[in-house]
Amino acid sequence: MTLKVIGTGFGRTGTMSLRMALVKLGFGPCYHMEDVIQDMPKRVPHWNAALDDNPDWDATFDGFQSAVDWPVAAFWQEMMVQYPNAKFILSTRDANSWYKSISQTILAVLTAPEKWPAEQVDWLQMVTAVALKRSLGSETGQEGAINAFRSHEAAVKRAFPAEKLLVFQAADGWEPLCSFLGKPVPDEPYPRSNSREEFFEIMSQNSGN
Repeated sequence: MTLKVIGTGFGRTGTMSLRMALVKLGFGPCYHMEDVIQDMPKRVPHWNAALDDNPDWDATFDGFQSAVDWPVAAFWQEMMVQYPNAKFILSTRDANSWYKSISQTILAVLTAPEKWPAEQVDWLQMVTAVALKRSLGSETGQEGAINAFRSHEAAVKRAFPAEKLLVFQAADGWEPLCSFLGKPVPDEPYPRSNSREEFFEIMSQNSGN
């Protein structure tokens, strides 16, 4: 199995809802940070190897048809090369709204390592390297993080021809996503998921690892 759809958008841009939508459209299973959380001992080493420029993408995405969210988004250029036949989706949102969301969730966790549960240290160190350092250039303040966010989106848009990239907000609903992927529009609302409360619930779901 090879990846058919890949998300290039940072976390907190509707990636959980997009994951649910892709599964509904037949592109599941869809790899997401939640999959890393659910099997840290297996999956964290995959990303540490990628950070060391020694990835095994076949092993990383074994059994998956699509992938969104971090850590995937931090390696979008590698994904272009590895999966040239895939379609890419840049999930996005208003930059200030994105920063408010990430500052209350991901950044709040990553910038307080003294509060990390012992069983999650390896995972959170990897997430710090992937999201905070590789994607945001270690910027945690509003101006710096938003500049990194906008620079990332601009680079993604430059890199792909129009037919290979969909710039997508959850508010756009099913129609543009289904048109891009050649799928009929489901007879149900577009998914809405991963509020701040859901984020921390997902974080705590595998605290026994």
